[in-house]
Amino acid sequence: METKAAENEFEADSNDNDDLYEQYRFKVDKGQDPFRVDKFLINRIVNISRSRIQTAAKAGQILVNEKPVKSNYRVKPHDVIQVMVSSLPEEISIEPEDIPLEIIYEDNDLLVINKQPGLVVHPGAGNKNGTLVNGLMYYYDNLPTSGDITRGGLVHRLDKDTTGLMVVAKTQIALTKLAKQFFDRTIKRRYMALAWGDFDEDEGTIEGNIGRHPRNRFKRAVFPDGDEGKVAITHYKVLERFGYVTLLECRLETGRTHQIRVHMEYLNHPLFHDVTYGGDRIVKGTVYTKYKQFVDNCFAIMPRQALHAYILGFVHPTSGEFMEFEQAAPSDFSDLLNKWRNYFKYISRA
Repeated sequence: METKAAENEFEADSNDNDDLYEQYRFKVDKGQDPFRVDKFLINRIVNISRSRIQTAAKAGQILVNEKPVKSNYRVKPHDVIQVMVSSLPEEISIEPEDIPLEIIYEDNDLLVINKQPGLVVHPGAGNKNGTLVNGLMYYYDNLPTSGDITRGGLVHRLDKDTTGLMVVAKTQIALTKLAKQFFDRTIKRRYMALAWGDFDEDEGTIEGNIGRHPRNRFKRAVFPDGDEGKVAITHYKVLERFGYVTLLECRLETGRTHQIRVHMEYLNHPLFHDVTYGGDRIVKGTVYTKYKQFVDNCFAIMPRQALHAYILGFVHPTSGEFMEFEQAAPSDFSDLLNKWRNYFKYISRA
C-alpha cells in the first residue's frame, strides 16, 4: 500500500511540447512503498486511462531515473519518473498522400524537413487529410506512432502557416530520445519573426502562462497571474529595425501552442499579418493613404503570419552527435523584409 506521507509529499511538474504530448515528471517521496508504476501514474494523473499508460510504457516513454521501464516496474523512494503520453485523438484513420516534402537531411533514424506554408502537421478536427503525416506515410512505412497513428514520427509541430525546420523520427528509439530532448528543453530552436512596433530594448524575455482563450477555443491567451495555463517562456533579440515593424530572433524555452504569437500579442507587438492575434491590421505607423497602400501590398506579398523556424539543433539519438541545421527564410518572407528595408530607407531620408 502507498503511505499517507508519500501521497502528501509527492512532488510533480508537467510540461508539454506544442501539445503533442502530455508530459509529466514526478519525484517519489522517501516514504513510498513499492507500487507498480502504471497504477502509480494512474493515481497521479487526472483523466488518464490505463491503456494510455501501458501504450506509453510499450513505446519506451515511461522513464525512471532516465531509463525506460515496463508498466510492471515497482517504484522506489527517490525515483524520478518521467512519462510522455500522446494528447492527440486515436480514432482517426490516416491515408497516405503524395505530398511534396522538402527534405534537408535524412538517415536511418530521422529526417529533417523544411515545412512549407499552408501545411497542417497532423490530422485532426477539420483536417483529416492533406497533412504532413499523410505525406510522411506515403514515403515511409512503419513510422513510429506510440499507439497514435495521427502523429507518426512527430516529436514537435509547427502551425499551419509557420514555415521552417522540423525533425521527424523514423524509429521508435529515435522518437523516444528526441521527444525526451524536447521534454528536457535541450533542443535548440530559433525562429525569425517580424512583429509590429519598435521594441524599447534590444533583447528581452516574456514569461506568462499560456492556456486556451476563455472565449475563443481556436486561440490561446496569456494568464500572467499563473492561475491558469502552463508556464511559457520566450526569449527575443532584435535583429533589424524598420521603424514600424521589427525583425526578431525568438528562442523558445518552452513549447506551447502558438507560443511566440501569443506572447507577442501580449506585449502589444503582434506578428505581422497574424490574422488570429491581431497582426492583420495597421498596428503602428502613419495615417497617410500611401502608407496604408504600402502595408496592404505587404500583406499581399505574405498572406500569413511572419514566422519562420530557421535554426534547429539536437543530439542525434543514435550517434550522440549534436546536429544543427539552418534554413533561410522562404521567398515571401524575404521579399517582405526587402520591401520594409526599402521603405525604412525612404522614410529615414525624408
